[in-house]
Order: sequence, then structure tokens, then C-alpha cells
Amino acid sequence: MAIRLPPVHALSAFEAAARHGSFAVAAEELCITPSALSHRIRLLEDFVGERLFLRDGRAVSLSEFGRRYLDVVRAALRTLTDFPLPHRTAPAQPRIKVTVPPTFARCLLVPRLEEFSNLYPEIVIELFLQVPLYDLSLSESDVEVRFGAGKYPDIVTEKLFEEPTFTVANPKYLEKIGGLKVPADLQKATLLRSALEPWQPWFEVAGLDWPEPSVGLRFDDLGLLLEAVRHGLGVGLTRQHFAQNQIASGEVVQVFPNIVLKTPPHAYYVVYEQHVRDRPEVGAFVDWLLETFRTA
Repeated sequence: MAIRLPPVHALSAFEAAARHGSFAVAAEELCITPSALSHRIRLLEDFVGERLFLRDGRAVSLSEFGRRYLDVVRAALRTLTDFPLPHRTAPAQPRIKVTVPPTFARCLLVPRLEEFSNLYPEIVIELFLQVPLYDLSLSESDVEVRFGAGKYPDIVTEKLFEEPTFTVANPKYLEKIGGLKVPADLQKATLLRSALEPWQPWFEVAGLDWPEPSVGLRFDDLGLLLEAVRHGLGVGLTRQHFAQNQIASGEVVQVFPNIVLKTPPHAYYVVYEQHVRDRPEVGAFVDWLLETFRTA
């Protein structure tokens, strides 16, 4: 007499749904539709003759039988997974597509990526660059770091950190224009502009009733703006993480060190869709980002 076995695809659907507590998330993991996953669960329930889940609207929870059966299913799947297959090709490494602003990537993320790689050597990170304040729909990336106001509807948004904004200049440039003793002296300087780091909020802190500058060099990248400062093209706004090395080397100096904008309008945020973070590798990377940069 033939032995009737439960369908393996239904067992994997059951295990995923039990692990996530969600049919929708389990379906996303298995790359099938929620209705297909529900069909597989019903197929397995028909096979065992018991209810595996208790359904309350969209919420699902394991039945008493489901909890006991889950232990058996996990043990069986683990036995199949762990059985050595010497001729099978190695499984693909988990990958995370991450989109970040250029200056954040260059100054903050890349210098720290070795730490993440040491913690999770099996996870592959793929980095893509995106200009801040543009293309704000969530791309095909799994995770994005954005520099902006943090108002991104319909996606999960968590602030990484914000830093005070201050003014910097090349020492030779300051000498060339006769120095800057008080904020009003900026009228004789070239103010380097960026929508990412507007001047007007800093003007208010400095006691200047000035409008946002409308002429002069303009940059869509904070790293390029700082390079322009270093080359003596004018005075710019920056932050400690970006300028600390150039300040330490003397290439640029902080102007009016007692005047800083403590809460600038833009900060760094990590954004993602909740179901994507449920993937273990994505969850690990987001947790690492938050821990690393909130304490940096």
C-alpha cells in the first residue's frame, strides 16, 4: 500500500505563515500570491484533518494542533535541508539592494561597511546612488537612506541622525576677502548654495534678516559643495561628519564657531516597506544602520 505524504509545497507554506504570523508576508517570501498560499494551507488542513490556523479577519494564529504540528514540520524540513548534497551547487547568498545619497555613502557608510561584513559575511550588499530630494518614490531597492524632511507617506521611515549645521571656508579665501568677524560680513563673501542645506534657517540663528541667496554656485551634492569650499570658491554650510577630516587638516576652518543651526530642516532617514524588512538579511542591515548611526 502506497504511503500518502503531505505535499512539500504546502508544508513550506505552513512553516512560513506560522513563522511570520501573516499569510501576506509568507506569500511574499515564497514569491506566490496570498490566495495561492491560502490554497496550500487549506490543502494541508484537508490532509491532516485539523485546523492549523485560527483566522480573525486578516489576523491569523496557530491552533493548538497547529502548534504541535509545526514542531514536526520544522524538524522534517530541517532534516531535508541539512542532508549533505555534495554535487549540489552552493545556494545563492542573500543580497540587499541599498540606495544612498553620494556623500552619505562616501563619508559615512563605506568607511563602516567592513563592520557589517564582519558581522554578516554571508550577506551581499549592493550599493546604488541617488540624488537627495529627487526621485522620492521607493525604487527597486530593498532599503533607502534619504536626506530630507522625513515626510515619506506609505513607507516606514526611521530617523538615523541629525547634526548641527555650521559655516566653513578655506583659510586663504578668508584672507582674500579680508576675514569674517561678524555674520553681517558675509555680504562680502560668495555663499555656496544647495537645496539640501539652505542658508535661511542659519541666517535666522545668526540674527540676519536675509532671504535665501538666489545667485552663486549651486550644488545638488553636499560633498561637492564641501569640495568647492576647500578650493576657495566661497563659504558653505556643512556638518561635522562631512568636514571633520578637512577641518583637522586645516584645509577648511569653521567660521563663527559659536553660531550653529542645531536642528536643520533636513536629516538622514532609512526608509523601507515593512514586508521587505521581514526578510532576515534586510532586518539585520536596518538594525545595524540604526544602531551604528544613532550612536555615531
